[in-house]
Amino acid sequence: MARNPRAKIIALVVAIALVAVAAGTYALTRSVARQSALTTTARLRADHAAASGSRSGSRALSVLSVTPAAGTRHANGAEPVEVKFSAPLAASSPTPTLSPAVAGQWNITGDAMTFTPDAPFSPSRKVTLRVPAGAAGVRSAAGGTLAAPLVTHFSTAAYSKLRLSELLAQLGYLPLTWAPDLGGKVQSWQNGGQGAAVSQAAMAYSPPAGRFTWDPGYPAMLRSKWRPAAPNLIVRGAVMAFESQHGMQLGGVASPQVWQALFAAASRSQINPAGYTYAVASQLSPESLTIWHDGRVVMRSPANTGIPVSPTANGTFPVYLRYQFQIMRGTNPDGSTYADPVSYVAYFNGGDAVHYFPRGSYGFQQSLGCVELPYAAAQQAWPYLTYGSLVTVTG
Repeated sequence: MARNPRAKIIALVVAIALVAVAAGTYALTRSVARQSALTTTARLRADHAAASGSRSGSRALSVLSVTPAAGTRHANGAEPVEVKFSAPLAASSPTPTLSPAVAGQWNITGDAMTFTPDAPFSPSRKVTLRVPAGAAGVRSAAGGTLAAPLVTHFSTAAYSKLRLSELLAQLGYLPLTWAPDLGGKVQSWQNGGQGAAVSQAAMAYSPPAGRFTWDPGYPAMLRSKWRPAAPNLIVRGAVMAFESQHGMQLGGVASPQVWQALFAAASRSQINPAGYTYAVASQLSPESLTIWHDGRVVMRSPANTGIPVSPTANGTFPVYLRYQFQIMRGTNPDGSTYADPVSYVAYFNGGDAVHYFPRGSYGFQQSLGCVELPYAAAQQAWPYLTYGSLVTVTG
C-alpha cells in the first residue's frame, strides 16, 4: 500500500527541527562555558590586584624609570636625578637617598621625584640611589606603596678635557686665548662667590661653546701639538705651570685639587703672572737655542748639545726642575766621574737641562746631553724657562 506524501513531509520537518534544537543547545552550552572561563580569569586578576592593594593599603605603586639609568657610566654630574612612578605621589612621601650623600633638595611633582644638587656631583664617582618601600617608603597620593625597595647605581663622567683647555687659555697658561660665543653665559657666572665655583663645576661637565685663537708668532712645530679636547704636551706643560704658580706639587695631571684651584682662579680672574714660554734647541749646525715668550722671540743664542756617544734626545719636554746654581754630577763616557759647577739650570728631560757651562766656543756638539749656553745667554734664558715651559729638541 502506498505511503501518504503529506506524512513524509511532516516527518522531515520534525527531524530538521530536532537537529536545529540540538545544535542551538550545543552552541549555547559552549558560549556559557566560555563566558564562565573568562569570568574566572577576570576574577583571578581582580583578586591579584586586590591582594596587591591589600598589601600596600591601596593600589600598588611601582617605579617606571630612573634618570640617569641604572649602569650609566658617564652621567653629567650637574644634571638632576629623577625617579618616575606609576601613580601621583603624596606630597609628604618619604624620598629616596643618595650615597655618597650630596647636598640638595628632592621635589615631588605629580608622579615624579627630582633631586637637584646644590653643587654638581664629584667627577668619576659611583653613586648609589635607594628608593625605600613598605610603610616607611615612597607613598602615592592614594596611599599605595612599593612592594620592594629599589637600589640602582650610576657613575658620573670625568671633567671635560675641552673645559680644561678653555680654563687654562682664559688664565694665560696656553699659547692661545679662548673666548665664549656671544650670549653672556660664561660672563654671568663669573661674578665671584660660591655660585661662581658651582657654575664652573657645571661647565666642567658640559663646556660652553667658544673659540680658541693662537697668539701670533709661535712656530708651526708648537701648533702641531695642539689638541684642545685630548691629552697633549701643551696642556700638560700648562697644568705644571699652573701647579707651580699655585704652590702645588708638580704632576701635569688635572687632579681634583687642580680642578678646584682652576675654578677658584677663574672666578677671580687670576691670570698667569709668568706668561707663556716655548723654547727650541736646534741641533742643526750651527746649534742654537731660541725662546719665544708671549708670542714673540725674546732671545736666540748659540748652544751646544750632546756628543754622538751621549746625544741629546729629540722631542718636546716640559721643564720640571730648576736651580740657579748647582754642582752637576755624573759619569763621563770613559767611566770617570765629574762634578761641575753650573748656573741657571732648567731640567726638561731626565738629566738633560738648559744651563750655563764654560766653553771656548758654542754652536756644535760638546755636552753629554745638556743644552749648554754662554753665561749671559743662560742668565737671560733662565727667568723665561719656568716650570711647565716646553723645550723642543730637533735636528
